[in-house]
Amino acid sequence: MRNLALTALTATLTLCACGDPTPPPTDPMVVKALIVGQTVTDAGRSYSGAVHARYEIPLSFRIGGKLLERRVDVGAHVAVGDLLARLDPADVALQAAQAQSQLALARANVKRYRDLRAKNFVSAAALDAKETAFKAAESQAGIAVNQTAYARLTADRAGVVAAVLAEPGQVVATGQPVLRLAQDGEREVAIDLPESAMSEIKVGDAATVSLWAGGKTYRGRVRQISPLADAATRTFAARVSLLDADAAVALGMTANVRFAGSGPPRLAVPLAAVFQQGDRPAVWVVGKDATVSLRPITVTAYADAGAVVGAGLVSGERIVAAGVHKLTNGQKVRIAQ
Repeated sequence: MRNLALTALTATLTLCACGDPTPPPTDPMVVKALIVGQTVTDAGRSYSGAVHARYEIPLSFRIGGKLLERRVDVGAHVAVGDLLARLDPADVALQAAQAQSQLALARANVKRYRDLRAKNFVSAAALDAKETAFKAAESQAGIAVNQTAYARLTADRAGVVAAVLAEPGQVVATGQPVLRLAQDGEREVAIDLPESAMSEIKVGDAATVSLWAGGKTYRGRVRQISPLADAATRTFAARVSLLDADAAVALGMTANVRFAGSGPPRLAVPLAAVFQQGDRPAVWVVGKDATVSLRPITVTAYADAGAVVGAGLVSGERIVAAGVHKLTNGQKVRIAQ
């Protein structure tokens, strides 16, 4: 029994002596890395907007009545003199006939009183009253003729119908908009500026305008900035004129307006490289010995190029570009070629 216990103890000691207490070394993790400074941003501002005509005119009838016909729809291109819409002419025709009848009566009366005055049968005052009535009837007849023409709405300039505001059968009042016409010529982009941009962007500033459809780029210039903020959005409406617009710029297109930054270029890192450490962002910096260390950074903005770094990194440093949540401080890594 004693020999059996000694044999078991000897076997246990032998096994312990043969085991290696340290784990076998593991290969360094392969990571993608980049050198800070190869991606920069100019800290400019960009805003989305829509293409509009410089002049958009609401068109309306100069008299009221029932809309009998509308000959154009949204998007139709019209030339000067084209008939756009027409009112029911029955009422204005009756008014014109009534005015012509009153004019004929006034003309006959003034002719008769002129003959009577020449024979000294009436006073000069009576003739003056008939002369005045004749001139009033003549003016009223001219107004009636004009109103007959006012029942037809024609284009006084070339352009594109941007909106239809009334339909046939609807009774419209004098001056009520029926169509909105975008005049041919200058094009501009309407954008909304936040309060933070009002101190940097001024009327006359240059801008770069790019269309989302096709990606063409145009030169722009700020033409107008509203002095009052919108009550709901607290933004300021602005118009940016396109200086070299061509046929590819269609009304209603979505455009991006970019203003160059006034400060020096700033470093930008991909969003995938940012590791959120508590409430502060950080990046993994790769040292000369191929170990990584977590370094807090200050992000001033998020742009198309990535996160704009205000402090914490210098140009030329190497950081991990992806897989940041799989690393630990002091870990050895191998840069993927």
